[in-house]
Amino acid sequence: MIETMDYVWTFIIGGGICVIGQILMDATKLTAPRVLVLFVVLGAVLTGLGLYQPIVELAGTGATVPLPGFGYSLTKGAMDAVSKEGLMGALTGGIKDTAAGVAAAIVFGYIVALCFNPKSIR
Repeated sequence: MIETMDYVWTFIIGGGICVIGQILMDATKLTAPRVLVLFVVLGAVLTGLGLYQPIVELAGTGATVPLPGFGYSLTKGAMDAVSKEGLMGALTGGIKDTAAGVAAAIVFGYIVALCFNPKSIR
């Protein structure tokens, strides 16, 4: 059963990740794409070091939905596949674990592009 504190931790951790990203973009000269890449890499590195799993256990989707969660999924998938399939799993595990999310993003992005008339901003 989901308790109220689960929602609170999800909000605090997920919101904290977003706040850190916004502060990085506002207070530094980092562009949004660089912050996004930084978050994915940071999620992967923290997962490899075993530091992101406790955050995921505490925050649930608050830690897996933002961009560090994508790095977490890639690395966790690769690590799990290596333990089952050997070295070849390092190449395939992350792709298998994130394929559904990437495919959904592409399909829904295409549907939105069909439904709306994009305009370039000058």
